[in-house]
Parts: sequence; C-alpha cells; structure tokens
Amino acid sequence: MTGRHDAKDPATPGRTRKLTPPAQPAQVHNVAVAEQDQPRFAQPEVLSAPTTFHIKHASDTAAYKVLDELGRANELRPIPFPAARGGAEPILTLEQVLGSHGADAVKQATDAGRLVFQSVGDTGNTRGPQLQEDVTNKMLHDFTDAAEDRPRFFFHLGDVVYSFGEAQYYYDQFYDAYRNYPAPILALAGNHDGMVAPNTNGVSLEAFLRNFCAEHFEITPEAGGLDRTAQVQPGVYFTFEAPFIRILALYSNALEDPGVISSQNGAFPDLTDVQLTFLRTALARVKSDGFKGAVVIAHHHPAYTLGGERGHGSSTAMRKEIDAVCDEAGVWPHAVLSAHAHNYQRYTRTRGQIQIPYVIAGGGGHSRPQKLTKRDDPPLRTPLAIQTDADKVVLENYDDTDTGYLRVVVTQTQLRIEYHPSSDADLAKTPDDQVTIDLATRQIVHFTG
Repeated sequence: MTGRHDAKDPATPGRTRKLTPPAQPAQVHNVAVAEQDQPRFAQPEVLSAPTTFHIKHASDTAAYKVLDELGRANELRPIPFPAARGGAEPILTLEQVLGSHGADAVKQATDAGRLVFQSVGDTGNTRGPQLQEDVTNKMLHDFTDAAEDRPRFFFHLGDVVYSFGEAQYYYDQFYDAYRNYPAPILALAGNHDGMVAPNTNGVSLEAFLRNFCAEHFEITPEAGGLDRTAQVQPGVYFTFEAPFIRILALYSNALEDPGVISSQNGAFPDLTDVQLTFLRTALARVKSDGFKGAVVIAHHHPAYTLGGERGHGSSTAMRKEIDAVCDEAGVWPHAVLSAHAHNYQRYTRTRGQIQIPYVIAGGGGHSRPQKLTKRDDPPLRTPLAIQTDADKVVLENYDDTDTGYLRVVVTQTQLRIEYHPSSDADLAKTPDDQVTIDLATRQIVHFTG
C-alpha cells in the first residue's frame, strides 16, 4: 500500500476518520505486522492539519536544570551505541524500503536518469504543530511535479522527537506530522532522540529503534491508528543505497555538544569504534565496487557551524576522525549533510583539488530559526571564510530567519542540493540556495540536469 496520497492537492481538508492517538505508548510494546509485511506510508484519504497536540508536552525546565548542572560539572557522557544488524557495514536499499513496489521504483529512477529525495532535521515541536506543518506542507507540494521529479524518500537528519525521544510524543511530533507524506521516511538519530531525561527510567533510543529500526514493516503503538509502518533500518548507522547514490549514516550520540561517533582513543571507554569500522568498510566498498555515483556522509551534529545565539558548535574531533578514515580509504564524500543547528547553512570545503559542500538543514520546524549572530551584532555577509589553513572553508549562504528543507537531485554525473524555505508559496519551485557537484571532477558546477 504505497503512494496512496492524493498528490494533486496535499492540503485538501477532511480528517475523515476517527483516529486513536496513544495515551501512553511507552507502556505498550505490542505491534501489528503490516499486511503481507509490506510498507505503508500516507493515509488512504488526505487528512487535514491538526491545530493542537493530542498529548500536551510537559515542561522540561526541571530536567534541563539538572542537565545543565551535570554539564557544568563535566559529568555528562555519550551513551554506548546500540548494535546494528548486518555485520561491519549494515546496508539498506531503496528497493527494500519500498517492498513489493521497490524493483519497479528503482527501475523507473534508473531509466529516468535521476533520483530526487528530501532531507531536513530538527522537526519535532514541543509547543504545537504549526511550524512543522509549514515545512511539511511545502515538502508535499514537491509531489505535484512530473513523476521523475517527485521525491522517492525523505532522509531525516535527526531530532525526530523532543526533548528526550519519549514514545508518548511520537504520534504528535512524527506520525501525525507526516500523515499525508506518500513515501518512505528514513532517519538519523539526533541527540534528542537518544537523550534520556534525568531521574527517569527511560532507555536511550528505545522508541527510535522501535519506530525506525524494526525487523519488519510493523504498525507500532506510537502510530496511534495511522497507517505508516515502522522503518526497517538495520541500526543507527548504516549505508542507504538508491540509484546513483550511497548515503553513509552515522549516529553522533546524545550530547548537546559535541557529536561523538567513537571512543575517541579511549576518552569514552564505554563506547566502541564500531562506527569507524563501519565507515572504513563502506568507503572501501565504494572503491572496490568502482562506484561512480554520489557518496554522501550524514550525521546529526555538524562538522562546521557558526554557533550563533544559542550554541550548537562544530564537532571538530568527530570531523577529524572522519577525515582520517577518508584519507585512509582514499575516498572522500561528495557532500556532508547534518542538522542540529536550527537554521540553514552551506559551507564549501576546498581540500586540494576537490570541493565538498557541508550543508546544515536544521530548520525542520522544531522552533523558530536560531540566529547566527548574537544579539545586537550585525548580520553576516557571505561569502565568509571561517578557516584558511590547509583546507579552506567558506560559509557560502545561510538562512537564520525561516524554516525550510532540502530537495536533493542526483543524476549519473551530478549531485544538486537545493534549499527551499517554507515561507515561499506552496507552488513556488525556485530554491533560495543551491549547489551542484560534478561527481567526476568533484568541483562545484552549473546544474545540467
């Protein structure tokens, strides 16, 4: 039951059947396997937007007070990574997530010579649905395009549910928010998805694993009567393969800052280096396969960012670890996607003869965008060089006033990343920013389609 959404009018009102959002899904762990173990996405009828949440989000002030105190005492530590299915390099394919329709969809994209998908992070809102609805409605209008230009999937860049990934908020912050989204949704785990509220018996990533890393296409209690099935990712780190692209997804853990993907040479003895092994294995396979498509690395915490008014800084140690693996493998990504900072930022990293876009898309609707400058400071003018040593890094463009998402187009020869703010009219198709990389030369070029 895939693709049942009426793409001609995604905003059509009419919540035509009674839904039963879960009252306390954290206490209910039974699931229903979808008919013939097939994925389900949008509702069979278009449902109108909710005006309020079904479960009022409790105040997190007390919890954050405790976390702040622990942070000042340097007592916050990253949490061990959950095991993944599939050996050193867990792999998931577009064909798998589309079920019985997968082979046909992959053939259609391959024959068309292009694949389109959407991406953004930091979506779950704790106050109400409107900001997230603004972004989602804009994303849905991409499904009115010609068949070859419609998104094949949504790759979420983390922080699906705030503030501590609680199961009881999955209905409002995820399932109802994407009730009309007619394609698969894959996701990185963000820090809020894995963070555990202090003085609770919560288990890190428990709800995320149930809803994104299931072994079968199941309808979980968190779906609250909606049809979308849980995703079947093999873990919180994995390679996602689709025509013309491989996305290497990493889990950068549960700290507010910085991102952590390893033990960092024993600095975090409770952690392993399994994700470095994964990345090393995935990049080695890119080389051994002679893969000519786009290689994208995705993780929630950004490698480069201007912290601005509310922090969210660069994760330098994590970036250096990834760099070391890329150097060892002799394979560098064509682009790096992240979120965490609640705005849009695009950097160009020039490393020798190659150019790598680093794109932050964290304006998915969690909150009003975070300013890149502090109060009373003048706005930034781009381009702005932020690093000029061996690798030159330049902030090329940003948006710290609006929410929005990425539309990504990959062909046999190019990777194009577009930024679309939600404030544009629903049918506006012109991006406010874009960058295109030639897959062979690894240079920024004009898009040729």
